[in-house]
Amino acid sequence: MKVLYHHRIASKDGMYVHVEELTNAMIEKGVDLQFVCPGFNESADFGSEGGFSAKLRSKLPAALYEILELGYSLLIAIKLIKAILQFSPDVIYERYNLYQPVGVIIAKLFCIPILLEVNAPLADERRKHNGLKLYRFAKWIENFTWRQATWVLPVTDVLADYVREAKVLECRISVIANGVNQNVYEKLPKVASLKKSEQMTIGFTGFINPWHRIDLALEAIAQHNDKNIKLICVGEGDIRPELEAQAVRLGIADQVLFTGLVTRDKVFDYVTQFDIALQPAVTAYASPLKLFEYLAVGSLVIAPKTPNIQEVLSDSNALLFEANNLDDFAHKLSYAIDRLDELQTLRENAQSLVEQRGLTWQNNAERVLELARCSLRC
Repeated sequence: MKVLYHHRIASKDGMYVHVEELTNAMIEKGVDLQFVCPGFNESADFGSEGGFSAKLRSKLPAALYEILELGYSLLIAIKLIKAILQFSPDVIYERYNLYQPVGVIIAKLFCIPILLEVNAPLADERRKHNGLKLYRFAKWIENFTWRQATWVLPVTDVLADYVREAKVLECRISVIANGVNQNVYEKLPKVASLKKSEQMTIGFTGFINPWHRIDLALEAIAQHNDKNIKLICVGEGDIRPELEAQAVRLGIADQVLFTGLVTRDKVFDYVTQFDIALQPAVTAYASPLKLFEYLAVGSLVIAPKTPNIQEVLSDSNALLFEANNLDDFAHKLSYAIDRLDELQTLRENAQSLVEQRGLTWQNNAERVLELARCSLRC
């Protein structure tokens, strides 16, 4: 199958990971893949910004920048038409972005099925976090784009509700969560076979924000000074100096490691050490990449009891706390520290969930390709 993959990502971050993992899985399955995307520096460090877009946004009035975003679709249209004429794809796969209706329009003009991956309700998200000025216009374009796609692929069922509200037919919605690389998963040791370690490791990956409440994890470690506990935070964040200072005040600085940004090939070097993995907060409609890495290594996951998390986890494979209840989060963490050996079954269940539910990029790629085949048959 020939797939034309279109995205607008110019930064090396979690979005880039999603694109890279899914497209590599497609290629593994024999897909002939061609990209239409911004120029990107493959040698850039993980976490680096694309640069130009962010600088432009900071210098222009918000409404003008949004109009330019829509205008950028004209350039995308030229690129897509050129690629279609040269490559003759069977289907188009697009990672949805705001003010980007041209993909579905071009697909219809050329009678090519288009699969639209949706990772967020961007009109609502940007209005909340970035002050979207032309919200009603942006929302109209968003709804139009979703409705015109052959298939819409939200990453959670919670997110699918936004798509349903846009009047997309249920028969054209397929929820495909994020996952873990099957090739990596198969090489990981099984929790059931691991020997008990004298040191307990609590871990977190991602950008460290205040709402992740790593400060509570530091307090929990200090309160359990009779145990050999280590905290590893894989990632960077503006509050890192505050957390390091807190660790010093609590007398546990030698038990805490902040790795800073690490390359993707090094992430599992740290995550495989996690006995307990923290997912302290989550966007209501998100499918967190880190969650699937935690499951793959068989960590005891502590996560909020939100609908999107419960699409993956349950009380049989994780410790779930009441969302936005910091006391319950702290209680669950303390409980896990005190009874980690007793909770071994939860860890084993978590790890086996990857295989039972097919939570791998390879399985996601196969589901995408089956939807594409279905579109071609129709």
